[in-house]
Amino acid sequence: MEKPPSKDPLHGITLQQILEKLVAHYGFDTLAEIIRIRCFSENPSIKSSLTFLRKTEWARKKVEALYIKTLPGLKD
Repeated sequence: MEKPPSKDPLHGITLQQILEKLVAHYGFDTLAEIIRIRCFSENPSIKSSLTFLRKTEWARKKVEALYIKTLPGLKD
């Protein structure tokens, strides 16, 4: 018996993939304006942002929410 596909838009995607797609779409400057966290505004990098987001649930939730909101406009 097959399981139906998940309706969760975050199913099967890593935090790194989410962040890389958002940075490619918006850039760190715009991300820093949308979500006010220092890892996007001061010496931003994928690695430092991932470190912060993995430790900070409220910030990760904001990034995930932005990804879901932006999902229709993202290029694969």
